Amino acid sequence: MPRPYSSVGRQPEHCVLWRGEECARIAPALPSGFAALDRCLPGGGWPQGALTELIVHTQGVGELALLMPACARVTHADRSLLFVAPPHIPYAPALAAAGLNLARLLLIKAESRQDKLWALEQSLSSPRCGAAFGWVENIDDRSLRRLQLACERSGACGFLFRPKSAAINASVAALRLELSACDDGSLAVRILKRRGGMLAAPVLIDLQRCQ
Repeated sequence: MPRPYSSVGRQPEHCVLWRGEECARIAPALPSGFAALDRCLPGGGWPQGALTELIVHTQGVGELALLMPACARVTHADRSLLFVAPPHIPYAPALAAAGLNLARLLLIKAESRQDKLWALEQSLSSPRCGAAFGWVENIDDRSLRRLQLACERSGACGFLFRPKSAAINASVAALRLELSACDDGSLAVRILKRRGGMLAAPVLIDLQRCQ
């Protein structure tokens, strides 16, 4: 007579077991610099070798400030940080004040959607790339998959800034965050997708208190 299957509840404590409500525990990640956020992200930070989407209600709510501590780590690890077609020219003194090594910063200008996607994919594919930011409008599923694969090849962190309307669409990105400003000046980070269970409540981040 066949032996009955063992109950999941009887697995030994040391067994490597993921439960659906838990955040994925094993994933290479770059610490964000904000402990409250890192506790909610797989691996304890921004996923490396993967694409992250930042869905922003309004430009300038603090989306770049949220990324600066991780960017400083990247540039001081002798890896490049690339800005692809940003809507405004990054202010170098502010980046330096945030701890970035400006010698590792590259700014790429591109006009057409096709050129922006090509430049971002090439940037993320480079073995010297630590992280790349992209501002590209109307991205289709095929382009998102190409960017995700580029991240996987190099191990880089890819960050894609998207408008609020993109939140309703599915995406292959490993991590999707929706950002909005709070009345007290903090940043509300709602996790729409992560490698692990969902998180209902937003994470409130004081951008002046990174660790």
